[in-house]
Amino acid sequence: MSITRDMTIQEIFYNFPDRKDALADVLMQEGLGCYGCAGAQFETIEQGLMAHGKSPEEVDKVLNNLNSVI
Repeated sequence: MSITRDMTIQEIFYNFPDRKDALADVLMQEGLGCYGCAGAQFETIEQGLMAHGKSPEEVDKVLNNLNSVI
C-alpha cells in the first residue's frame, strides 16, 4: 500500500501508525501541521497541500517524500 493524493490525512496516519512521527515530520517540513488539524478527518492530502499553496508538482514531491518513509 502506498500513500495517494486521494487519501485523507487521517487515513494516512491510521494506515501507517508505526510511521506517524516520520510522516508528521515530512508534513511539518512542508509547513503543514496536519497531525492535530480538525481538517485531517475529511481533507485529502492533495486538498491540504493545495490549500497551503503547493503546486501539483510540489504535491507529487511531497507524496514521494511521504512514501519514502513508509
